[in-house]
Amino acid sequence: MGTATAQTAARPLRADAARNRALLLSAARDAFTERGADASLEAIARRAEVGVGTLYRHFPTRQDLLEAVYVEEVEALCRSASDFADDQPWDALIKWFHRFVGYVTTKRALLDEMMATMGKDSPVFRTCHEAIFTAGQPLLDAAKQAGAVRADVDFVDVIRLVSGVSMIKNAEPDDISRVLGVALDGLRYRG
Repeated sequence: MGTATAQTAARPLRADAARNRALLLSAARDAFTERGADASLEAIARRAEVGVGTLYRHFPTRQDLLEAVYVEEVEALCRSASDFADDQPWDALIKWFHRFVGYVTTKRALLDEMMATMGKDSPVFRTCHEAIFTAGQPLLDAAKQAGAVRADVDFVDVIRLVSGVSMIKNAEPDDISRVLGVALDGLRYRG
């Protein structure tokens, strides 16, 4: 992970510094979602209502900020798997993959820029990839055990399917959700 991320993990932040970091991450997430990876760092600092110096203290480079937003989003996606713990296995799987598509759709520009600078084999991408599999695989396994999903389906198959749906260009979110529902229905076990 980047220097800012490693520094933050190494020592706890004061309350005001932690608040500023959270404000910057939130502002960056919103700016990157709205404007893509081209969002200016100065605009992000203004949006967070902190000085640009504060931004650079937390995130010395643009790459550090991109990485921190990406990692935070992946962690939130992975934590969200527990939101569906009380649902039937099929429903939990479907809801989580709908959330996954929402995450991928809004973070496409961020992912593209990070891929261009870091490459798909970077430690950050490997760690995040493993975290997504760790969060999602149990949902698929539970749906298989409940007899709701075909036994020949692997998690990587579903990730590829869902990722492909998330890449539909010029589609409204409702259209993507509908297509995702049709695609995921193909996973159902039909005894």
